[in-house]
Amino acid sequence: MTASALPNLSHVGVFVHDLPRMVDFYTSVFGLKITDRGMGKTFRNELVFLSARPEQHHQLVLSSGRPAEAVFSTVMQLSFIVQALDDLRRVKQDALRLGASQMRGLNHGNALSIYFSDPEGNTVEVYLDTPYYVAQPHGDPLDLEKADAEIWTETERICRADPTFLPREEWQRQFSAESA
Repeated sequence: MTASALPNLSHVGVFVHDLPRMVDFYTSVFGLKITDRGMGKTFRNELVFLSARPEQHHQLVLSSGRPAEAVFSTVMQLSFIVQALDDLRRVKQDALRLGASQMRGLNHGNALSIYFSDPEGNTVEVYLDTPYYVAQPHGDPLDLEKADAEIWTETERICRADPTFLPREEWQRQFSAESA
């Protein structure tokens, strides 16, 4: 399969109970902007399109119409990438302030992640890539109260102790070679 034929995650759509609350949550926590909104023509639900990137019309679509009896989401998780540990800390603080629950941190070796439930119970992951690869699934506790240097030292130690460890660039080279 050629690289241009490979799927790239473009956006996620989520049915919600309380559309205004969920719009406030995702615009406040992640800085997403409303790019469009309106009533669906194919199915009669109110839709709100959100994005943080001008080159991408929408990264997230929130749709009214989640049945009241739906107690869990059929979406496994929404994942957002950030660039720094302080970004993870800010999202954690903002999400908790705006009604997130079940906050937990995991060190996957290849990524440092926080997971939480948004106000309607959808699982959200916010993560930061590391310069390492270890086979997944992998999850050690992540304590964002620690200093950056301590987190990075601990992450490198955990990764190097794993028999599947590779520097991320080496894993990417191997992936490209195997995909060619």
